[in-house]
Amino acid sequence: MNRIYITLIALAFIISCDSAKNVTKTHVASTKIEVLRNAFFIDSLTVKKHLYTLASDEMEGRKSGTPGIEKAAKYIENEFKRIGLSTFDDLETYRQTFNFKPRKGKEEITSANIIGVLEGKSKKDEYVIISAHYDHLGNEGKGDDKIYNGANDDASGVTGVLALAEYFKKVGNERTILFAAFTGEEMGLIGSTHFGKGIDASKFVAGINLEMIGKVPSFGPNTAWLTGFERSDFGKIIQKNLVGTGYQLFPDPYTNFNLFFRSDNASLARLGVPSHTFSTTPIDVDKDYHQVSDEAETLNMTVITQTIQAVAKGTESIINGKDTPTRVLLEDDKKQ
Repeated sequence: MNRIYITLIALAFIISCDSAKNVTKTHVASTKIEVLRNAFFIDSLTVKKHLYTLASDEMEGRKSGTPGIEKAAKYIENEFKRIGLSTFDDLETYRQTFNFKPRKGKEEITSANIIGVLEGKSKKDEYVIISAHYDHLGNEGKGDDKIYNGANDDASGVTGVLALAEYFKKVGNERTILFAAFTGEEMGLIGSTHFGKGIDASKFVAGINLEMIGKVPSFGPNTAWLTGFERSDFGKIIQKNLVGTGYQLFPDPYTNFNLFFRSDNASLARLGVPSHTFSTTPIDVDKDYHQVSDEAETLNMTVITQTIQAVAKGTESIINGKDTPTRVLLEDDKKQ
């Protein structure tokens, strides 16, 4: 009787172990499937569609206050609506419309930031903003090609904003995310400055700005660089989250260009928000920067797609409230 009892116990143990192994295998398999499923949320075909649309001749160079940027604004609005984003604050539409006078010019310009919101769950009163500027230099170039298409600068960044909006809509977010396409960046950070004047900066835990993410960096493939890396621990959080992915983030190697203060992240950083810009472009040797040659065909779709995927993975713990970057340090640079 005892032998039979012991045998039954042993048999039950073996079955239990096999079941546990099967459960573990199933869990691992399902985890891999989930990872693969998430990866497909950001695909190169969607990236190419956004980029080629925003950088097309039809957009006429997207200069603030022109019919061209109006076409781009409508495209971004339609994408926000398709994705299912809500409007910001008390705005009735995705547009934050305002008037301003450019530094060079006497006539007032009417333009708009395009802002969509994805409300958070457990930390909906804490905000993360993902941004890029959708304006460029217009169609007043010299020669046969007069259109400054601004594919890299910054249709690539806006493409990232749209792709990330769709991504986080599907995977979820604990903190509220604002997706912003700013106007007037080329005229002096006009749109982001206007936006900053109307917010409570203490509620914004991070700013993720995308600028010129369409070319292979000087560090090589599967890399990007971050402006103002030393000004908060934002970059270190991203690096931690990217461990094991094969993608690396480096500090801005072009500190003499003062890039931290030359993109829209600066408008929020001046308010204390740990707001930084991701880029891939070797700006010191980029022959297409602010030239009519900045066309979609000159960009690397793989670089753009992988960078957007890396931003999604790298910022995941911030979006979901597990990490909170330290407030940005400006020191004497506040005067700049």
